Formats: sequence, C-alpha cells, structure tokens
Amino acid sequence: MPEERRERDLILAPNEYAFILDETKGNIVNYVGPHKTSLANTDQPVLFNDQTKRFDRCNLEKAIKPHAISPEGWYVVLKNPARDGKPPTSGTANSLPELDIGRKVNIPGPVSLAPWPGQMIRVIQGHNLRSNQYLIARVYEEEAARINWKKAVIKPQTSSVGEVSDGPEDGVKPDRDTPDLTMGKLLVIRGIDVSFYIPPTGIEVVPDQNGRYARNAVTLERLEYCILLDEDGNKRYIRGPAVVFPRPTETFVEKNRSRKFKAVELNEISGLYVKVIAAYEEDGREYKEGEELFITGKEQMIYFPRSEHAIIRYGDQEVNYSVAIPAGEARYVLNRMSGQITLRKGPCMLLPDPRKEVIARRVIDPGLVKLWFPGNHEALEYNSRLMNITRKEKSGEFVEDQQVKKMLRDEDAQTQEGQRTTEFSGDQFTRKQTFSRPRTVTLDTKYEGAVSINVWTGYAVLVISKTGNRKVIAGPQTCLLEYDETLETVELSTGTPKTEDHLIQTVYLRVLHNKVSDIVEAETRDLCQVQFDVSYRVNFEGEPEKWFNVENYVKFLTDHIRSMLRHAIRQYGIEEFYTKAISIVRDTVLGLPGEDGKRPGALFEENNMRIYDVEVLDVIIGDEVIDQLLVSSQHTTVRQTLEIASEKKKLEVTEQRENIRQEIAKIEAATSQLMIRLEEEDVRNRMAPEMAKIESAAEAQKRKLGAKLADQKTLDQIYSSELAREKAKYDMGLDVTRQEMVQRLEELKAEVQAVVSKAKAVSPQLVAALQDFSDKALAERMAEAMSPLAILGGKSVAEVFGNLLRGTVLENVLALSETHTAHEDDASE
Repeated sequence: MPEERRERDLILAPNEYAFILDETKGNIVNYVGPHKTSLANTDQPVLFNDQTKRFDRCNLEKAIKPHAISPEGWYVVLKNPARDGKPPTSGTANSLPELDIGRKVNIPGPVSLAPWPGQMIRVIQGHNLRSNQYLIARVYEEEAARINWKKAVIKPQTSSVGEVSDGPEDGVKPDRDTPDLTMGKLLVIRGIDVSFYIPPTGIEVVPDQNGRYARNAVTLERLEYCILLDEDGNKRYIRGPAVVFPRPTETFVEKNRSRKFKAVELNEISGLYVKVIAAYEEDGREYKEGEELFITGKEQMIYFPRSEHAIIRYGDQEVNYSVAIPAGEARYVLNRMSGQITLRKGPCMLLPDPRKEVIARRVIDPGLVKLWFPGNHEALEYNSRLMNITRKEKSGEFVEDQQVKKMLRDEDAQTQEGQRTTEFSGDQFTRKQTFSRPRTVTLDTKYEGAVSINVWTGYAVLVISKTGNRKVIAGPQTCLLEYDETLETVELSTGTPKTEDHLIQTVYLRVLHNKVSDIVEAETRDLCQVQFDVSYRVNFEGEPEKWFNVENYVKFLTDHIRSMLRHAIRQYGIEEFYTKAISIVRDTVLGLPGEDGKRPGALFEENNMRIYDVEVLDVIIGDEVIDQLLVSSQHTTVRQTLEIASEKKKLEVTEQRENIRQEIAKIEAATSQLMIRLEEEDVRNRMAPEMAKIESAAEAQKRKLGAKLADQKTLDQIYSSELAREKAKYDMGLDVTRQEMVQRLEELKAEVQAVVSKAKAVSPQLVAALQDFSDKALAERMAEAMSPLAILGGKSVAEVFGNLLRGTVLENVLALSETHTAHEDDASE
C-alpha cells in the first residue's frame, strides 16, 4: 500500500510539466513544476500525439515532459495558441483555457514554454545564411504577416560578394518596405542581403526535400552556366561568374545531380547542331522559329546555351566532331537534300554539316565481299552486321554512320554484360598499375570509311560505274570506290587440261608473271600419240583498257596454243620429237631467237596478252612399245655418256689429287723455308750479342796482329840471318862428313881389295862371311854419318838410312841388323 501511494505521487521539478486526465469529468489538467501532488485513482497520465492529434494514455513517468526551451537565436513555432496569449502558470495545476485552434505563431527566443493540452511546439534554430545561401519563405497567414512584419528578426549581410545574377523582385531586404504578403506568396531571403533571419508570425520558412532550411545558391565560375526552370515552363540561362539565386517559382535544372554545367568548347573541327525554337534577333540578323543552325568553332569558340536554342542530338552525342580521314582512305557523304553520295578523300578532317550531310557506310553483297576480299572472314562478318542493321532500319544499300556506331555499342554492351562477374563491395584501395601516358589519338578506321581495294603488285582490277565509266587500276595501288562503282568480275578456267567445266570468279587479274599450266595432246608424223605438260608465263602489256576484253583469257590462251602445237608436232617423227620436244615447243610458242638471242614470244592482240616463256614439264608417248624402245635407246646413250663422264671424272679427280699434292709440297717447302728463315733470324738474334763480343775481340786481335805484323819484317830478317848461319854451318858439317866418308870408303876399298886378293885363296863361305861383315860395317858407318839428317827430318837414323838404301843390296843387311838389335834388347830385358 505505501509503494502504491508513492507511485501515485506526481512530483515535478522546475521546467517540467505533465498532462493528467480526470476520467470522471474528461478534463485535462496541466501540472507545471515545481509542484507535488497525489493523484486519485481516476487521474490518468496522458500524452498528446502530434500525428493523430489525440491524447494517448501512458504511465506517470512518461507523462512528465520538459519545457520547450528556445535559446537566443532560436525561435518557437507554436500551433493552437491560447486566445488570451498566456502560457500555463508555473508551480500549480492549470485548467485548459480556450485555444485558437488552427492558428500558428512564431516566438523568438530566449523563451521557456510549457504547452497547453492540444498545443504543438517546435523549436527551430534561427537561420544563419552565408552569402551564397538563401531561404524560401511562404506566407501562411496574410493578416498576421502584415501585422508582425516589423517583428521579424533580420540581420543585414556585411560581407561583400562579386557579381550576382538578377534576383527576385520581391526578395526580403532589411531596408525594404513591406513586400506583397498575399496568402501563399513565396519570398526569397538571399544571403547577400540577410545574414540572420527569424520569420514573424504569418510567415514560415519552407525546408527543402532533405529537411534543410538554408539552400545553397549556385556559384558559377567562368565558362560555367546554370538553367532555371520557372513554373510557367520558361527557362532562364545564367552565365558565370555569378552567384545565382532563383526566383520563388524557379528551380534549378539538374543533370547527373549537378546544377551547373560547362560551356561547350568548340574548335574548327567540331560543331553543334541547333534548332531555333523561338524567334530572336542577334547582331542584326533575325532568326526564325524552326530554323536550324550548325555552329562551329570558326564562328563561335565558346558556346553558351540560350532559351531560344535547342540542341539536336543523335544518341548521346551533343557535339559533332570531325572524322579523321588518313591518306589513302575516304568516306561516303550523303546529301540529305539531293540524295547524292560523294566520296571525300583524305588526308583531311571531315566535319559534315548535319543539316544536309550524313556520313554513310556502304553495304556490299556477301558474294561481292568474297570476290573483293578473298579469305577475309572479318570483312564478311562486318558486312553481315551492316546488312542486319539495314534490315532493321530498312535503309536500303547504305546505313548512316551514327546508326552503325550505336548498334555496335549496344552489341558490345550486351556482350560485356554477359561477361560481368561479382566484384568485392567493401572498402578497398585501387592503385595504378601503369604510368600516366601522354595524350594520344588512336585511329581505327578499318571499316568506317569508303570501300578500299588494295591492288597488289602484279595485279589489276577494272572499276565500272553505273554511268558506264571504266578504268583499270594496276597495282601496287589503293583504289577508293565511289558509291556507284563496282569491280568487273572475270571467269577463269581451272584444272588441267583447261576446260569450262570448273570456272572460278575473281576481280583481280594477274598481269605480271602469270603462270598458266595445261596438258596438250598431239600426233606425230608417224601417227604416234604424244602428251606433254606445259606451263606458260604470261604478261599483260600495252593499253590497260584492253586487258579485260576477253572474259576467260585462260581458255582463250590454251585453245590457241594447243592448235599451234598440234600443227607443229605433225611435222616431226616420234624419235625426232622425243629428242627435241622442248625445243620444238619453245620454238613454236615463243618463236625463234633473234640476233640478240631473245625470243619474241606469243602476243594476243585481243587483250594485249604475251607469253614470254614456256616450260615443258613432262612428255608421254601414247604407244607403250615405242615408248619402251625410245627409253631403251635413251638408256644406252645415257649409259655410254655416264661411262665417259665417269672416266672424265676419274681424270679430273687424278688431276685434282696430283695438283693437291703439288700444292701441299709447295706449301710444305714454303713452310720449311719459312722455318729456316725464322730459325736463321732467331739464331741471328741470339748470336748478335756473341757476334758483337767476337767482333770486339777480333778487332782487338786485329790490332794486336797489326802491331805484331809490323814487327814481322824485322823478325823475318833476323830469322833469315839465323837460318842462313845454321845452314852454312850444317852444309859445312855435311861436306866434312862426306869427305870423311869418301875417304873412309877409299880406305875400305883398299882394304877390301887387299882382302880380296888375300881371299882368293879363301873358300866361298869365308868370302860370304867377310862380305857380310863388310856390309854391316858399312851400314854402321853410314848410320853414324846420317844421324844429323835424321835429326833435321824428325825421323830416326835407321829410317833415313833405310830410305836411302831401298832397292840396293845393303837393304837386306840393314834389316838383319835391326832384327839382331831387337833380339838383344829383348834378351837384356
């Protein structure tokens, strides 16, 4: 019970209030603090619901609410004020007075209010404005606005701003009298005039879509503009630099969430396609409604839109840019007025006037694409896409360039959409993987221009227009076709032999070094069938206009040459033809060589075609027996030729081998001589110091010998004198000895004669003994006498004496004497 009583006690602090419903009477009492009271069981706390405008029952704690406090610079918007204008009294219970339902008053702060039951209070901060901000105020009660206009809190702006656009005529300014305050009237409070504003009763500030009161004006820089759309549908274009405040009925036109736009920069290669939607006059010229203009950078480098202009766009493109046409390329330009399609050739920058010119792309039949661009599947696919576009647009044989680009972009977008993958959606860092590249321009005009035919070297095409004009283009050259021009198609026979069963179509004629092969069947003079393969080399010369006069020049050439060869081969027998087949064919087709050794060739005047060479690839004899005989004969001839060639080869090998050996010997000899010279040089280099020493020693010896030679004459004279004396002495001794020997011999003879005379009576043995004795004695004497001669000659006496007695009787005696002497020496030893 005590807790329940305490819960029914209402205790309010200062600046608090509570609504209590007396359930017995239906009255609502406003208790304002500070206050304390005990509630009866029939008292029910309630809250006023601003949305439903009803009192909702609640507990006591929720029923206690703070006062609405508006500090300095704020204000209170009070709905359903009391008629007497008095607020509830603090510290007591207040009964509900009569309220002015549906009315609304603005009360500037500072103020603290406890609302009466049924009142709605909203505390709003006073509106501070920068110079580029503004407020939209609306008159919700005309009479109260006029009465309280002077009570508005308005602080003038002290800061200055630059150029300001024309503002609303009924704007709020501090020094201005009361404006038109008609019910529902919208007023613009600009930040350039007012820095702080609190509206009076009768006027409310309208928030924007985001609930903000202060709205930002548009600050325009140079080359910027904005668009203001009024409720009546008129537009206002404001150029920068300026601060733009809209009129109360105007709104900013936004695009991509931006309210200001850049002026369009134009140059000589760009322009704008403009429609005049309202007549106007400028620079003395009148522009009528509906007139179309094409403004380029030549007339106006910077374009600001105006209310009388509407830009005509094709797709998303507003500015029309020039198309770069490189050298050797062109574009088809369609005149929208006359329907004529012209060819614009590069190099140039093509800026077509969209009022009367459109860049077109030519659609070519797939069959012609295969002929004109053989093997180019990319060109065939691209042309097929163009044909699909023409079927959708029903544009005939051409399609506008803008349509093609749009369709191709749509196809690429669909392809990329099918290839998209789920990407990470959280926070992430993205860093550049490459350096910042310089500004570049990439030209990819492969399929955007006119039909370009690249005529290769050695080929030619015939261009025919629908007006009947013909011209031949010989390569290497690039041909740009006019829109009404096409290429002449020629048919050529294929296979061997050439027939008309299988023809190919082409637009390219090979005019240089063309090669045509064929098989020719003929019959010789002895009725033998022959067949041979030939290959003709063909050039087209002279007037190009005649090159395409023959539709199938291959069949035309082969038929004529076959006839010529059959006639010529008919004049030869099989053996002669088999031997001279190549010469016969070349003489028949090319003619006989002239004085310069060159053949004239076969000229076809119908299309200036000339066969300048022919090759015979194979010759076949129809009769196998004759063929075998010819082959056998040829084999024999070849065998003999090969044997002779083999022997010649041996001779050449032998000559070369011996030449090689001779060369080797010469090289080795040269090497040996070189080695000897090198060794001599080496020895000479090594002996140079020794030779220098020897030369020095020789020089010294030479000087010594020179000195000695100078003394030789004196020495010779001395030696000659000494020799003369020695010789005289020796001669004297020799004469003495000779005389002594002669004398002795005389004595011996006498003694011998005496002995002989005495010995006559002696026996022969005694005689022999005596003779022997005599001889020995003579030898001894002679040896003694010859000893000086032996000394002079460097020999023994016995040798000298033996030499003197050689061949005489005394030779034996001397030999016996030597033997006897030797025995005696041995015995003594």
